[in-house]
Amino acid sequence: MNFPSRLPAVALLLSAVSAFAQPLPRLSASIGDVTVSGISSGGYMAVQFQVAYSGSVRGAAVLAGGPYYCAEGSLRRALGNCMAPSGKDLPPTADETLKIVMQLAAAGRIDPLENLRDDRVWLLSGGNDKTVLPPVMDALDAFYRATLPAGAIAWVKVPEAGHAMLSTADPQANACPTSEPPFINRCQDFDAPGKLLAHLLGPLQPSVTSPAGEVVVFDQRPFVAGRAIDGSLANEGYAFVPTSCHSGGCRIHVAFHGCRQNAGEIGRRFVDGAGYNGWAASNRIIVLYPQTVRRYGFALGSVKWVFNPKGCWDWWGYAGADYHTRDGVQMRAIRAMIETLGMPAQAVQSAPPPGPGSVSR
Repeated sequence: MNFPSRLPAVALLLSAVSAFAQPLPRLSASIGDVTVSGISSGGYMAVQFQVAYSGSVRGAAVLAGGPYYCAEGSLRRALGNCMAPSGKDLPPTADETLKIVMQLAAAGRIDPLENLRDDRVWLLSGGNDKTVLPPVMDALDAFYRATLPAGAIAWVKVPEAGHAMLSTADPQANACPTSEPPFINRCQDFDAPGKLLAHLLGPLQPSVTSPAGEVVVFDQRPFVAGRAIDGSLANEGYAFVPTSCHSGGCRIHVAFHGCRQNAGEIGRRFVDGAGYNGWAASNRIIVLYPQTVRRYGFALGSVKWVFNPKGCWDWWGYAGADYHTRDGVQMRAIRAMIETLGMPAQAVQSAPPPGPGSVSR
């Protein structure tokens, strides 16, 4: 495939799409009890964000992810220890993960470990998942069990499931054992978003099939220092905003897509079909869907080398050595998005989005 010949057309398309993006709305949402979830690289990102911002994150759901800082800044470790461990190339033990967390917290690079103690965690692994093997999820579970009360942890195993989000909302979802794009599978009536949200938040009102609300396409670029593409972030992100949330006070859930699952790869299949929006509409939850973009080394107008050919979230350091801390490019951007959702609606005309330099600590 001749990628260089396609670049001008791609740039034109991105510019056209950007014209439809709007500022992320200020909705007076609650930003002190955020929950997060993710699949694959999004699962790693959910763990990463929860640990780094534990002062404001109250729970995480992880589908096919692994321990915090598992890759230690190494792509080799990411592909081996943290996805397909064997021999001596194993994921970190709970003690090893706790040690690095405490060191980073003592250095002020992440929030204190004590903030995790009251979190809730929901884990899922599929029996047909050949991408992230069982020992990796075992290591993640061990870390949480060394940190949280046993009753705060739910670990669900679906024997037939492949490497995917399990949803009943996508009418064209793949068969349960599949591990192929769009990485959204139907496993009978198993509804992962409903189960994980109920565990993280408590009893919920039933999901609705026609959610009252809108999917906002917003500009991600104001939340990034420099160019979004240099952090492998797309120009546009998405947020589902229930109609009831315009009056303020809604909770926020951040849903991290997996590799090859961003809008540039599968359109709005994850945003519309992962299954969060029906639950969000009936339970006053804003769902933030931040988006990555593929990078093959250099990009148009950029002198920064970033190699992220599958559009994964940065859980091994492709965007910088601080990727797993509050100073990570993607981490700061998402935190700034959350802070914007929490701003009073009347501030929209008088205050710019809180850029990366203004993220509170």
